[in-house]
This record gives sequence, structure tokens and C-alpha cells, in this order.
Amino acid sequence: MPPIERWNISAPLRPLAGGFRNVVLRTVGLNRELVFKTTLRSEDAMVWVSEVQDVARGCGLVVPQMVQSTSGQFVEEGWVCEAFSDGASAKAEDMTTMTPMMSAFHARTSAVFQRPGFLSSTELLDSERGGDVDLSGMPQQLVEICRAAWEAVVQTQEAVVHGDINVNNLLRCPDGRLVLLDWDECRFDKVLFDLAALGEVSPAERRAALAWEVACSWQIEPEHAQALAARL
Repeated sequence: MPPIERWNISAPLRPLAGGFRNVVLRTVGLNRELVFKTTLRSEDAMVWVSEVQDVARGCGLVVPQMVQSTSGQFVEEGWVCEAFSDGASAKAEDMTTMTPMMSAFHARTSAVFQRPGFLSSTELLDSERGGDVDLSGMPQQLVEICRAAWEAVVQTQEAVVHGDINVNNLLRCPDGRLVLLDWDECRFDKVLFDLAALGEVSPAERRAALAWEVACSWQIEPEHAQALAARL
């Protein structure tokens, strides 16, 4: 259970659906409800995310506000905290409304340094580990296929990417705006990794995005990764 006393609160917790890689809990009965998630990310990595989320808000995106503990930390004993976002499940057609805001976000983050602990697809052409990717644990032939897919798009635009845009990470607010959840895979990389989810990429870029999904899922969601690898 999360050390909620580190955030100076006391409240019952209940599970939230949708956390495939993390345990996700929400408070019950507070004036301002909170969400707690397990994380393997470092404090520096979460500070980085907080800063780029501020940029995202400036581009019109609605993003849950991360909450620091009473000691000023984002990570406490492997848990992070953010404001609870109330809303209805988004629909597939809602995805296209994200494009202008994501384009603005990419334009404003094209010179940001890499997230601590992460590597981009270009950096992984010569390295093995970064974020959720560990190429040393994959079959060598599959590693070569993934790297070839990333090499084919090496000249494309780079910026900070959310990294996991899908309908399950969107909520429709009561006021009609969309909330973009789950910034856990956020990093500096090819913008195609966001645009592929919005349906605006070339076949080579779609292949590169598929290769990334295989690589970042190989250790954490092996059955999912193997099914995608067959497609790749």
C-alpha cells in the first residue's frame, strides 16, 4: 500500500481499473481525490515529467497534476501521487481532436534533453537499455529487425512524446475537454510514436512504432510483445 501519510492525508483507497503495468489506487472521501500509482522511475525522471507536463498544459492539453509529498518528493517508496481526473471514457473518434495540441506540444519540446533513465529509438541503435527497453533480453534476430525499423526513420522529427496515446488513456471531462492520462512512457524521441496513434504516419513510421511496442513490452508484457513481434 502507498505511504499516503507522506502526503499528509488519511483516506480509504480503492483500486482503479486500467493499470496494466502498475498498481493504481484512488482515495475515497476527500474534498480533492487523489490517485496513487506504483513506479520504477527515479525522482529525477518524475521531475522531468512534471516540467514537460507544464509545457503540455500551455499547449491546451489537460493533464493530471502531479502532487509532491510533504518532503517535496514526487516518488515515495516506489509510489507517485496525482490529482484524480473525473470523466467519461473517451471514444475512438476523440483521438483525432488531439492532433493540433500534440503538434504544438512537439514543436515546443524539440530541444528538451532526454528524460533521465531513458533512451530514444535512435540512441538504442547503439545501446541496449533505456526506460522499459532492454534489448539484451530479446532474441538477436528480433533486435536487428527493431533496429532496422528505427534506422529507417532516423531522419524524422524528434521532440518529447507522450509515448502511449490510446483511447484508454483519454477521459472526456464534464466540460467537454479531453484529459490525457498515463505519462509513464514519456521521453524525448521521434514524434511518430505519438502520431502513429493518431493515424498520421507513413508505413515505415508505423513499422518503427510497432517495433518500439515490441521492445518496450518484451520483459513486462511478454505475451503481448510476442504477438506483436509476429506482426513485425
